[in-house]
Amino acid sequence: MTRIDSSSLLQMRSAILQQNAALQKAAQKPAEQAPIAGPGAAGPQAPANFTKAFGDALSAVNELQAKAGAASEAYERGETTDIAAVMLQREQANLGFQATLQVRNKLLAAYKDIMSMPV
Repeated sequence: MTRIDSSSLLQMRSAILQQNAALQKAAQKPAEQAPIAGPGAAGPQAPANFTKAFGDALSAVNELQAKAGAASEAYERGETTDIAAVMLQREQANLGFQATLQVRNKLLAAYKDIMSMPV
């Protein structure tokens, strides 16, 4: 079995942090380009950007989960013996899912707060 040393863990951590920074930068670009519309002005630009960004994020999480499932199945069939790579892919998929779940929870909490505001 392959041993995981601290340098490889630090490399994985830095790769995840770089991906996170890239995702945050990509998420901020549409917000900087399009001005925020007021409550009376419902422009087609703002919902499309949010919908596209949210859809892209969900498809990325789905892709991570599909890759993790395929890696697990390949390990179970004996096609690969690198359990560390399989576990890494499964953990990446789990992290993506947990992040998506937390975003959903925050969106639901914000929606409930807005709906409970007096008019």
